[in-house]
Amino acid sequence: MTVDHPTELLLRRYARGDEDIPADQLWAVESHMESCGPCRGRLAPEPIAEAVWAEMAPLLERTPQMPRQRRRPHGWVSPAAGPWLAMILLVTAAAVALDRVGVAVGDRVSLVLLIAPVLPVLGVAASWSRALDPAFELTAATPRAGLPLVFRRTAAVLAVVIPGLAGASLITDVGFVRWLLPCLAFTLGTLALGTLIGVTRAAVALVAAWAVVIVAPTIAFTTTSTAFDAHAAPVWAVVIAVSGAVIVARRMTFTRLEADR
Repeated sequence: MTVDHPTELLLRRYARGDEDIPADQLWAVESHMESCGPCRGRLAPEPIAEAVWAEMAPLLERTPQMPRQRRRPHGWVSPAAGPWLAMILLVTAAAVALDRVGVAVGDRVSLVLLIAPVLPVLGVAASWSRALDPAFELTAATPRAGLPLVFRRTAAVLAVVIPGLAGASLITDVGFVRWLLPCLAFTLGTLALGTLIGVTRAAVALVAAWAVVIVAPTIAFTTTSTAFDAHAAPVWAVVIAVSGAVIVARRMTFTRLEADR
């Protein structure tokens, strides 16, 4: 049986990647190359590959190259998270400074205690927001998108905010346990509510609720809220558990673009 081998010109066009090769010829060449060792030998390394390279080398030298960019931890940190995390740390430092100069609410309620539960919420919102992340659509469409990406970015926020708040607690003598559970509850609560109304809207809603329900009464009645008492710990633990269950049950929400609202 006679076998028709590709011509020298067709092989050169194939090696060069010409886009105007008819589809039937392209398919025939690729199918032939799978079973014909001599033609594969013709293609590389000589003479066709070298001929194609000789034609392309001058073009590559004139083609502007993209500058190399510094690598960053992929998926762990949003491009927009840096400024927000810096702002959170500055707010924490300001609260510590005000506490140290004697500015407090009510019966010596520390400003650090009042702001600690909702500080990570701002970073979480910035980590998963179309408005703040210029590459949000591209990121949300990747195979790594979804709940694992959300958890990685949330962990990156907590890795910065929690140590900052811990240092503030040591300086201001605020109990670590008093704000830690509310902090985790609000963080997971933001993600859980975000599966229903979007992470950004959830963050705004929870921060506003904290301000109305906890901060405003504390300032008005000059007394510490029971939300910081030891017996409130089981309530915060239940909120954390329920929020985690909602996040897992609705985890596919984070693979859709509307989760950024």
